[in-house]
Amino acid sequence: MSTNKELLSKGVKYLAWALPLLFIGPSLIYNAFINKQNVWHYLVLAIGIAVCIGSVYLIVLGLKTMVRSLFND
Repeated sequence: MSTNKELLSKGVKYLAWALPLLFIGPSLIYNAFINKQNVWHYLVLAIGIAVCIGSVYLIVLGLKTMVRSLFND
């Protein structure tokens, strides 16, 4: 049982892209809730939520790719 190293590195790259989004998303959401008097409140909140959803998607995709590289026939 050998590991597909190209697929494994692709999964690690997905997780590496998800790591900064894990910190940027909640900080954007926090910033949106702190600055409620600002006109851009809802736009910043929507961007923060989208970044958090993108982060979760990249994590799931990266883990799925890594598992596929480790346990593929």
